[in-house]
Amino acid sequence: MKSFNLRNLAFTLHRYIGLTLGLLIAFVGLTGSFLVFKPEIAKFLVTQQVGTIVPQEQMVSIDAVLETAKAVSNNRSDLKLDTIRLPATPDLPYEVAFFDATDQLTRIFIHPYTGAVIGRNESDSSFERIVLKLHYGLLLGRNGEIIIGIAGLLLFILCVTGLILWSGWRKLITGFKIKWNGHPKRVNFDIHKVAGIVTAIFLAFTAFTGFCWNFSDWSYPIIYAATFTAQPSKVISKPIPNQAPLKLSQLLQISQTIFPEAETFSVGIPSTEEAAVYISKRQNPKLMFYGDSGVYLDQYNGEILRVVDSRKLPLADALLSAFEYLHYGTFWGLSSRVFYVFVGLSPTILLITGFFMYQYRYKKIKNYIQ
Repeated sequence: MKSFNLRNLAFTLHRYIGLTLGLLIAFVGLTGSFLVFKPEIAKFLVTQQVGTIVPQEQMVSIDAVLETAKAVSNNRSDLKLDTIRLPATPDLPYEVAFFDATDQLTRIFIHPYTGAVIGRNESDSSFERIVLKLHYGLLLGRNGEIIIGIAGLLLFILCVTGLILWSGWRKLITGFKIKWNGHPKRVNFDIHKVAGIVTAIFLAFTAFTGFCWNFSDWSYPIIYAATFTAQPSKVISKPIPNQAPLKLSQLLQISQTIFPEAETFSVGIPSTEEAAVYISKRQNPKLMFYGDSGVYLDQYNGEILRVVDSRKLPLADALLSAFEYLHYGTFWGLSSRVFYVFVGLSPTILLITGFFMYQYRYKKIKNYIQ
């Protein structure tokens, strides 16, 4: 009796959450499919904007790039220098990020061999950035993030209820079978159940991680508390009277002693005199788009304040780091990323087939009443 009641509850939740939020979830899934290859798309768009860069023997130093970036920010008092991303390959530019008072991103691109500014996005309006902001916030700011976060939680419930309702628990082979020569109603149902079971776990991963990210102000403390992990304390630099900060090139050399085999992804520029410099590293470049490790350094004396090593993280930090693999689908490299394109498309398939299932059921009930 209990299992029967659970199944009825799962069926009711699954149907009405799907019918109510199906279009929104399908939209988030479609934009997510696009973003699976965001790094490659971003690289293509940057190349189209700045043209072909011919690799040469010597790159300009990051110190020269910083001076160029400071000159840009001095001419635009509304912009605050945030990070310098190093070229991932010899034919890409340095990318410098600025934010204004409304948290809008502006990027400039600096030639890695001449040091000249060769392109810029004056506002947070590049194509892949717009798709990204649509994906996690519908271009509605914090209100949009709340909507998408709640949708992520409800999608997670959809996945759980779908697993409960899957017919393959009775006979495994039938749960993965599509009877293509059957009645259209049967074919529609089979497509729904197979697409659902193949993607349910991965959709649940993306839904739950997206929910946690959009409500990180309280989800992160809960994760730290639940895993009995101490939250990282704030790291600060200690200003030295009459002494300027060390050069970024010097700090990069120090970071290389900690991660000698890792790629430097980006350098965070301190926004205050007390802020530390964070140098982001990639130890798993084939699995991670962005930095998975890093070093916090005192900007005045180069003291190592904290090391973030993706291979030796405390439990809570390891879980939060795993969120990126699970959400972006990078855990098996290219093969899982390709599969995640289908995962992102599956809510649209499930919406369409689910709607027809509802229509068939509605007509059956209507005919029975008549």
